[in-house]
Amino acid sequence: MRYRVLIEQDEDGSFVAEVPSLPGCLSQGETRSEALANVREAIAAYLESIEAHGEALPPPITEEIVEV
Repeated sequence: MRYRVLIEQDEDGSFVAEVPSLPGCLSQGETRSEALANVREAIAAYLESIEAHGEALPPPITEEIVEV
């Protein structure tokens, strides 16, 4: 499966990675690549939890880029 991940650097220099289509699924790291590796693990744990609880996967979020 593929998920869009948003990565932003916070005020202390760490990187925060969030998965918009999986509410509450996020992770962080000291570097961008570390945050990405950590969020991969968070996604796997999130999906395992959904499966274990018999819950439906949240619908995907669609995205458009708008030029102004």
